[in-house]
Amino acid sequence: QLQASGGGLVQAGGSLRLSCAASGRTFDYSTVGWFRQFLGKEREFVAAINWSGMITYRYADSVKGRFTISRDRAKSTVYLQMASLKPEDTAIYYCAARRGPRIISSLMSTETSYDYWGQGTPVTVSS
Repeated sequence: QLQASGGGLVQAGGSLRLSCAASGRTFDYSTVGWFRQFLGKEREFVAAINWSGMITYRYADSVKGRFTISRDRAKSTVYLQMASLKPEDTAIYYCAARRGPRIISSLMSTETSYDYWGQGTPVTVSS
């Protein structure tokens, strides 16, 4: 139900845009988040957007000012625009969606807040 795409190889300082396309009962979704997993480490939160009521954004400190999450309602797609990429951004990026009611901002960064997960898309940033 979630299809992540847009990953690839980019040089440090470059940009990439990841897409998370949803299918099925997309009107049930209230939040989409992006997470990433470094080789041999646990998955970590990157960014999330909640559109149930007032639109709310949340970003990990490590990506603030460099990454932007946005939503195209007509396309049922959420984007992660990544700029000023660093080698330490190299990871597998996953998108996740939540059904149901709005959650508080702090819970947008918690994996257990999400019901559906897409497959990962790899991002490699060369130095």
